[in-house]
Amino acid sequence: MISLLIGKKGSGKTKRLIEMANNAVKTSNGNVVVIEKGRKLTYDIASAARLVDTDSYDIFGAPALFGFISGICAGDYDVTDIFVDSTLKIITPATDDFDLNRFLGDLEKLGQVSGANIVLSLSASEEEIPGEAAKYILA
Repeated sequence: MISLLIGKKGSGKTKRLIEMANNAVKTSNGNVVVIEKGRKLTYDIASAARLVDTDSYDIFGAPALFGFISGICAGDYDVTDIFVDSTLKIITPATDDFDLNRFLGDLEKLGQVSGANIVLSLSASEEEIPGEAAKYILA
């Protein structure tokens, strides 16, 4: 399952993502992975979760992020939840022709194959989310 946490900067997306990740750690029968840009969540995420900084692995652009998430799923069949903070900061520096609908469709297929729930935080308003992608927005 794919879910989007959306809102403008300062709207509480990261705080909500942290709460969701920490709750997943408590309730999951598998592994929880949190992907971030920069090392800002180190003290907020439960130590049982795997916290990964994309800057440490030179992940820039949507194809690189998708490949990275795919590799995490392929390398650990016990991953139940993946949370990605600051998604647009990770994917837009190297992506001029980014298609959110295609990216989310690819992630949805990956989630179905791997069984992982994938939550992405996006700094965008609901009006900025293209048509098909709107179905993934968390209420």
